Amino acid sequence: MEDTKSQYHQIIGKSRKIFIDKNADYGSSWRVLRIMSLVDQINIKAQRIRNLQNNISNKINEGQTAEFYGIINYSVMGLIQLQIGVVDEPDLDSEEIINLYDKNINDTFELMLAKNHDYGEAWREMEVISLTDLIIQKIFRMKSILKNDGKANVSEGIDANFQDILNYSVFAQILLKE
Repeated sequence: MEDTKSQYHQIIGKSRKIFIDKNADYGSSWRVLRIMSLVDQINIKAQRIRNLQNNISNKINEGQTAEFYGIINYSVMGLIQLQIGVVDEPDLDSEEIINLYDKNINDTFELMLAKNHDYGEAWREMEVISLTDLIIQKIFRMKSILKNDGKANVSEGIDANFQDILNYSVFAQILLKE
C-alpha cells in the first residue's frame, strides 16, 4: 500500500501542475461548464484512449498518459462544480481554485485508501484497457443519472462517479509506468 500512496501522489503532483499551468493561461473559465459538459469532456478523452488502445491511427501526437491527466483534472472540476455550483462567468482566483482542487484530491485519495483496504488493491491485476472501459461505463451511468435530474434510486451519486473515474485514471497511469 505504501507504493500505491507514493505512486498516487506522484501522478497527482503532475496532474496538479498541469492544472495550475492551465489555470495561469485560462483562469477559472471552466467554471461556466455544466456537469454534463464536463462528463462529455471526460467521454471525449476516454474514447480517444480507447481508440489508441484499439490501435486506431491517430494524428495527434499525444498518448494515453496526457488524456488520463485530462480526465483527472476534468473530474476534479466536476467535483468542484457539484460543490459550489456552475456560474455564468469565471469567478474564482488562483488560490481559491487550488484550495478546492487540493480538498477534492484529498477526499478522493481517502476514498481510494478505504476502497484499496476493502478490495486488496485488486486494480493492480487489471489491464489499462479494463480501467478505460470502467471509466466509459461510469460516464454512461452519470449521463443516465443526469437525465433523471441528478437523482439515483439506489446507486452512487455523480460525485462518487467522478471520484471513481479520477482514481481509475490514477491507477491507469501507475500501470502504464510499470
